[in-house]
Amino acid sequence: MNKEELIAKLIREGYIARKEVAEAMLKVPREEFVPEELRPYAYEDRPLPIGEGQTISAPHMVAYMIEAAGIKRGDKVLEVGTGSGYHAAVMAEVVGPEGHVFTIERIPELAERAKERLERLGYGDRVTVYVGDGSKGIPEEAPFDKIIVTAAAKEIPEELLRQLKPGGIMVIPVEEAPGFQVLYRVHKSPDGKIRIEKLLPVMFVPLVSDS
Repeated sequence: MNKEELIAKLIREGYIARKEVAEAMLKVPREEFVPEELRPYAYEDRPLPIGEGQTISAPHMVAYMIEAAGIKRGDKVLEVGTGSGYHAAVMAEVVGPEGHVFTIERIPELAERAKERLERLGYGDRVTVYVGDGSKGIPEEAPFDKIIVTAAAKEIPEELLRQLKPGGIMVIPVEEAPGFQVLYRVHKSPDGKIRIEKLLPVMFVPLVSDS
């Protein structure tokens, strides 16, 4: 399957609803974000290993999370779990030069490779890569319009809720029972009240916290 066929499939299946998300995914070369030997599989709709026990999410999940969070032009986004940098690159295309993506990765080698890749592909001006405990967010850059978490938490980290702007949305996988994860959409109302929607069962690597 090539990139155009993959995007057409994701539109047909309802994972991509907005033109700007389709255009973003068409612009970002997923093959640049996977190990060289896996490039032939870059446009298959499945996760792929990227080293250090981590994976690049399946394209349908990247699209679904961006749509679920309602990420749009001009948004300031926090991503927890940089991985290869692919998800950050797609979000950077959606937020445009008026927006910014701050992404945090706990594994220094992955963060360094993602940073180099994002800069080489022209996203250095709108994606900033941090190394650290993602469950703590990036307080010095908060608050954020949207937060995307690409690893499964045992519960929604309080620190991330604090860093979400009133009126903002967080999309995060939560392990509700051993081996069973659900993707949550968390709305923070303008007066700070939290409302949680359960979206669908998922399978992500665990969110590892230093504390």
